[in-house]
Amino acid sequence: MTKSSPPTKPLVSPKVEPLVSLGFKDVAPAEKTLAVRDIFQRVAPRYDLMNDLMSGGMHRLWKDDFVRALKPQPQEKILDLAGGTGDIAFRIARRGTDVTVADINPGMLEVGRERAAKRGLKLDFVEANAEAMPFADQSFDAVTIAFGIRNVTDIPKALKDVHRTLKWGGRFFCLEFSSSEWPGFARLYDLYSMKVVPRIGAAVADDADAYQYLVESIRRFPDMPGFATMIEQAGFRQVRYRPILGGAVAIHSGWKY
Repeated sequence: MTKSSPPTKPLVSPKVEPLVSLGFKDVAPAEKTLAVRDIFQRVAPRYDLMNDLMSGGMHRLWKDDFVRALKPQPQEKILDLAGGTGDIAFRIARRGTDVTVADINPGMLEVGRERAAKRGLKLDFVEANAEAMPFADQSFDAVTIAFGIRNVTDIPKALKDVHRTLKWGGRFFCLEFSSSEWPGFARLYDLYSMKVVPRIGAAVADDADAYQYLVESIRRFPDMPGFATMIEQAGFRQVRYRPILGGAVAIHSGWKY
């Protein structure tokens, strides 16, 4: 009698995570998280100055418009996500709200704390990943994010966590770059952002690569209807978007109910 061989186990292929965009490159999710953290750590000291130079100061008008659309009310609890240096949070805090600033980057948060102290504003600054925030369910009346969602590694996961942290009846507002629907302007804007912005980054922040990534990340971000669909898939209702400069910038909003 011959001795039979033991049954062989079926081969199981190791699970491979889908790649995500890091500018024009596709990388593993963990690589993007670390790379984005490093980019913003490097540019934190000059981040607000660069915003002024890149937009000709127009980002201030967009942010004012954004906060007016949000309509923050006294005594509301509002989370400003990816808001490290405080630009949005300061505008909201002046309305008498209780504001928490969350950001994955400690360098950005340190800049925000220093700026808040100079203004005499008392805000909570929390180091947190947007995909898994350390806040209880239904903690906030509103959650905002300005020019930060495209830097998140897993955007759908982050949107679901935003939904989790909102109270019933709460609202989500997002200000982000998009794609302009004005053909002539779109072409000029594209040339400016790809050719000029990295050079400004090199001259002012001594970091052309960081700003090359930032302009590339805009090109890889979904258009306005596409991002609205992502917000709806996270569970939000009455999702809307309003273009600025034909959609070069857009305000998206959605409600939890």
